[in-house]
Amino acid sequence: MNVIARTAVGLAALGRPAYINLGRDALPTERTVEAMRSATFDVLDEAYAAGVRRVDAARSYGRAEEFLAAWLADRGHEDVVVSSKWGYAYVGGWRMDASVHEVKEHSLSRFRQQWAETKATVGVPALYQVHSLTADSPLFDDVALQEALAELADTGVRVGFSTSGPAQADTIRKAFDLTVDGAPVFTAVQSTWNVLESSAGLALAEAHEAGALVQLKETLANGRLVVEPPREVADIARAHGVAADAVALAAAYAESWADVVLLGPSGTCQLAANLAATEVRLSDDELETLAELRENPRDYWARRSQLVWG
Repeated sequence: MNVIARTAVGLAALGRPAYINLGRDALPTERTVEAMRSATFDVLDEAYAAGVRRVDAARSYGRAEEFLAAWLADRGHEDVVVSSKWGYAYVGGWRMDASVHEVKEHSLSRFRQQWAETKATVGVPALYQVHSLTADSPLFDDVALQEALAELADTGVRVGFSTSGPAQADTIRKAFDLTVDGAPVFTAVQSTWNVLESSAGLALAEAHEAGALVQLKETLANGRLVVEPPREVADIARAHGVAADAVALAAAYAESWADVVLLGPSGTCQLAANLAATEVRLSDDELETLAELRENPRDYWARRSQLVWG
């Protein structure tokens, strides 16, 4: 599969006015619904023109599903693979200064409610995922919820989960062990992986080998690898004549077990810089240098938790 075919555009930074990514200055100064819808259309148009055919949303991404549905209807594209997620509800009220922007709940009632909302908004997605599953999620003890997810899979919708936190590998292995009537509940995973936080790599490689769809998210460490790249990343970027984000993404593409690499641009300029990664081929020495940048997962996630919504 070529690199573009392995690329997805995520709408976390475009579907709502506030998010924790650094470097969101590419967004409109006035983040009205209309302005954010227009920015989303611009990014999706540029991505489609470049050959990207995967788009990822979530119920908690503000109006992301709504924007995506409007874009698909307006442009008439029928070859876009849509994925979305349930579990978090957006409660930010389209405010930058909301005290709480999203609320998490992994319950059968939340699943049923948000599945209905997704279908009514963007239609039936190819992939529907539990948003930010952790090893202590009540989902693991909720047989009725597991059966409902299995029933969804029986209709032809791929069922997966995303992960967050320092114990992603444990969550991945635990989730793929879940079965209903002998069949796995999940056949896809979307996990944080970047050169600073690569601790889920082995578990993701195992999942890929077992036939699951493996997607990498937060590949730029919520903008840290763009706004404040380590010296090693900046040096390699200069050697290749690209920006730091292209190097960080090229490292993700270099993982053969990564079926899909998600980009999360705030505008078309960021998208173009991201897509430059598709032309970068890192040497073994460069990949080894980047691998040495990995942080202790607990330190990485502690720092991520301190990022401010803005």
